[in-house]
Amino acid sequence: MFGAFKPTSFVSGGLLWKSPWRLSPTRKANQRKRLRQVDSVISAVAESGVMTRSLVKALDLPTEQEMKPNDKYTTFSKYHKGYRKAQHHVPKWTRLTLRENPKGF
Repeated sequence: MFGAFKPTSFVSGGLLWKSPWRLSPTRKANQRKRLRQVDSVISAVAESGVMTRSLVKALDLPTEQEMKPNDKYTTFSKYHKGYRKAQHHVPKWTRLTLRENPKGF
C-alpha cells in the first residue's frame, strides 16, 4: 500500500467526480449573477434595434426577477422523484438556458 502501488481514488472504487447534494450559497449567488448578466445582454441587444428569431425567443423567457427560486436552481426531469432535478447535476448547466419548464412543473 505504499510507494508506487498505493491505491488511487479510481482503484479504491466509488465516484471519481463527486458533486455536492445541494448548491452552496456561493454557487446559488453565482447562478443568480449569471441569470442577471444574460438578462442584461438580452435587453442591450433588444435596445440596439436588431431583431432575430433567437432574440424573440429570448425575450419570451422570464427574467431572473420573475423566476421562482425553485425554477432558478432546479429543472424538470421525468426520471427523478417529484420531476425536479438540481441544475448542478445537469451536464454543462452553466452554459444552458434552463429557464423554461413544462406547465405544472
